Amino acid sequence: MTKDQTMTDNLPDRLSNDPKSPYYNEEILALDVGIRFKGAEKTNVAEYCVSEGWIRVTAGNAKDRFGNPLTIKVSGPVEPYLRSKGEQGGA
Repeated sequence: MTKDQTMTDNLPDRLSNDPKSPYYNEEILALDVGIRFKGAEKTNVAEYCVSEGWIRVTAGNAKDRFGNPLTIKVSGPVEPYLRSKGEQGGA
């Protein structure tokens, strides 16, 4: 097992950045979680689920009637990882 697999195994199957969600976890979000979706890095992910294979991405600046950002659910392979460990070497 490599370091990357160990870090990914420690991340939850489902995570949201909305404090109202039952899948919100401030401690894990503070670790700077990155998402690779279909092999490309995504920076606008609001929620993900690895086992079901989907992410929710924000839809531009659109808001719902409560002022929350609108999201779109997109299906495909999801790979969460810890960004801070892999990207600190360049600075």
